[in-house]
Amino acid sequence: MRRTERRERFRSILEGKVCIHPASVFDPVSARIAEDLGFELGMFAGSIASLTVLGAPDLTLITLTEFAEQAQRICRAGALPLLVDADHGYGNALNVMRTVEELETAGIAGLTIEDTALPQGFGAGAAAKLISVEEGVGKMKAAVAARRDPGLAIVGRTSAVALTSLEDALARARAYAATGVDALFFLGVRTRAQLDAIAAECKLPIVLGGVGADVNDRDYLGAKGVRICLQGHQPFMAAVAAVHATMKALREGTPPAKLANIASAQLMQQLSRDADYARWSEDFLGAPKN
Repeated sequence: MRRTERRERFRSILEGKVCIHPASVFDPVSARIAEDLGFELGMFAGSIASLTVLGAPDLTLITLTEFAEQAQRICRAGALPLLVDADHGYGNALNVMRTVEELETAGIAGLTIEDTALPQGFGAGAAAKLISVEEGVGKMKAAVAARRDPGLAIVGRTSAVALTSLEDALARARAYAATGVDALFFLGVRTRAQLDAIAAECKLPIVLGGVGADVNDRDYLGAKGVRICLQGHQPFMAAVAAVHATMKALREGTPPAKLANIASAQLMQQLSRDADYARWSEDFLGAPKN
């Protein structure tokens, strides 16, 4: 599938009337699983990228090159539109431009740029902090200016609801919307009162992450203009648990034939697209046909 088609499908989600839950994906196989199960969208998070590529916690240690390469591997594996968490754009506004260029080339459908002060500075303490509204606006403007394909969606993200105040989040949303971003991402919305206030103010499609239980109703979310609501990144955690349990069982002497919860040969053939490779091998490597 061409990049344009994926981006059109992602924009149709933003322009639709319902809220969807994306699949949290982290590599080609997880993306194919999501696609085969009928998910409309994949989400590749910065925290999961750090774990997948580096085996490190979410401390902004992964580089743009490492992140973009993994995003490209995910995109290459199938036709699932991919939204990626580009964190703070890996630096200042000029770094944001480079981030957009690299991720657009990787084939993603959309990316988020946030206003969190990253990486954590010396003496900053454990609490996350936000950059100024003015610097955030500069990053959003840079992201919009850097894209070559107007189909690529730029999503402005703020954690102000959780870190400062709802009023600050609304002020930032107004400022970011004026830069030409295509949607706004709010992290940390815990109550319906908060979302009601955001929906009344925000004219762009809304993306949410880390929502409270009171908010997490798809009909309600859809009615409030929320088009994407993240559910977390449990698939990666489940994969880690499965690998750990399997290796532990083998280490403790369980025969391979008696291991539990092993993917079937049929599922592995499906996810590796074995039938496609068999056909290509016959077409391109087989003996010439008369």
